[in-house]
Amino acid sequence: MTRRLTMAQAIIAFLKNQYSERDGKEQRFFEGCLGIFGHGNVAGIGQALEQDPGLRYYLVRNEQAMVHTASAFAKTSNRLRTLVCTTSIGPGATNMVTGAALATINRLPVLLLPGDIFARRDVAPVLQQLESPGSQDISVNDCFKPVSRYWDRIQRPEQILTALPAALRVLTSPAETGAVVLALPQDVQAEAFDYPENFFRKRTWAIARPRCDSKLLAAAAEWIQSAHRPLLVAGGGVIYSEASAALADFAAQTGIPVVETQAGKGSLRYDHPQALGAMGVTGTPGANKLAREADQIIGVGTRYSDFTTASQSAFQDPSVRFVNINVSEFDAGKQAALPLVGDARVTLEELGKAVAGFRVQPSYAAQLESYRAAWEKEVDRIYNLNIGVPVSQGEVIGVVNEVSGERDVLVCAAGSLPGDLHKLWRTRDPNGYHMEYGYSCMGYEISGGMGVKMAAPDREVYIMVGDGSYLMMAQEIVTAAQEGYKLIIVVLDNHGFSSIGGLSRACGNRGMGTEYRYRRNGKLEGDRVPVDFVANAQSLGAHAVRAESREGLRKALREARQRPETSVIVIETSYDQRVPGYESWWDVPIAEVSEVESVRAARAKYAKAREKQRVF
Repeated sequence: MTRRLTMAQAIIAFLKNQYSERDGKEQRFFEGCLGIFGHGNVAGIGQALEQDPGLRYYLVRNEQAMVHTASAFAKTSNRLRTLVCTTSIGPGATNMVTGAALATINRLPVLLLPGDIFARRDVAPVLQQLESPGSQDISVNDCFKPVSRYWDRIQRPEQILTALPAALRVLTSPAETGAVVLALPQDVQAEAFDYPENFFRKRTWAIARPRCDSKLLAAAAEWIQSAHRPLLVAGGGVIYSEASAALADFAAQTGIPVVETQAGKGSLRYDHPQALGAMGVTGTPGANKLAREADQIIGVGTRYSDFTTASQSAFQDPSVRFVNINVSEFDAGKQAALPLVGDARVTLEELGKAVAGFRVQPSYAAQLESYRAAWEKEVDRIYNLNIGVPVSQGEVIGVVNEVSGERDVLVCAAGSLPGDLHKLWRTRDPNGYHMEYGYSCMGYEISGGMGVKMAAPDREVYIMVGDGSYLMMAQEIVTAAQEGYKLIIVVLDNHGFSSIGGLSRACGNRGMGTEYRYRRNGKLEGDRVPVDFVANAQSLGAHAVRAESREGLRKALREARQRPETSVIVIETSYDQRVPGYESWWDVPIAEVSEVESVRAARAKYAKAREKQRVF
């Protein structure tokens, strides 16, 4: 039995019947298609989506933003569901490259279907085609290759019979997932083929929980039981594996302190007795002190980014050893670790049995308790600085944290906010802290927040975004209004790029190009450029207000909870009032030669700090 369809129609018919299953729970894998139509996809994928409404279509405003929305949807769904993205050829396609990089770096499944040039070539060069004198088999879609986990160009309609199953294998693999790109020549999208009927049957992709090697597990248990100062680093893999309960049990059983990466924040509730919060460059003082002294690191679902390892300066014990639990063999082997390649939840459960009877020494447990108590006092201090107007960023975080509920979600991505939130946000739910920090992409916040709301419509979604990120990509407020998705967006207006301004000064410079000022005497040193964020948000379809104080912010947030539509709350924050760093360092190279004394001084400190870097 066959069904005669265009290639585009066959793709939609296939995608709408794909499901995923883990732990007996089955769900559709593709919950819809985000897209912007142009001449490269309107008559192919566009026609197929209009003819077959089985895969819901969403009109968005920016191609990069649509991939952010799909990535956030996948992240909130613990990678068990995702969305499809379709664009025309040329700029529509290349606009998605940034989104593809973000998805792949963060290990998030998204399926991208960019239009492509004609496969038959007889009318080349077509509108928006990149020509190469060295090859006719190249287009701008080749830019996706380094930022994709799977890439293919469909030159004949029957090629999807093998390409689509290969794409689904990668998308549903916890170890290999990321952006998958199928470049679709616009002529081939419209070509017909007699596809076998069973190609369109319902297919369920089982998401396995692989178990690690038993001998390596036994060795890991021996290492942990012989340790005096073990420390567990919880990464995003804990959350994707839905291993928070297993981690909580393991920590309570052993007394081992747990610190969290950005992706892993929320692995434990902030008030769990073994939870010491953030570690690394944006970590708490206690977490970084324990990391520096630890003789055994247990990394669970982390890829050990430079922010986690403090640019490989965090772990200073001469005899420190690493045990890594990770579903990815690539990540499990980092830090010269003993690799336990397997699912986080299953491996933690089995490791707990293997170390039965082990518990950290009382003096170490007391140290943990002391650090926890001191940090809670510090958070309370920062939440209540009362510096007046404009308020501090830490005070804004405190008010939003106070007003938000147990299951509400906080979304952020770039600027100084991620570092402050990593330290200060008191997370109460494994999916309550949604930070995109693998790519730290400005502009992710609002489009990503919409993806969170699409995946979890029963949760309130709070988006905290700096004025710089807001100005880069605020237009998806229109899409949220169009689809009826309620977001609560808090815009922190500090008149510039405060994060990079601070970094510039820390490098001995003066913050050039980091404040929004008019040009005067040839330099950007004039008065501040005024931006009416309230009027802007209102023009995009949101209810918008400006808060003038902490109490005004609290009132506006409570009113926003009661409103049915998206609300934008703008509050001015101090450019210079910063949450400090604690017991850590980040490798940002300083100019080796300079005529400026402050740069030379910063270089001397930098050279001294690099002496602490280690290679494992």
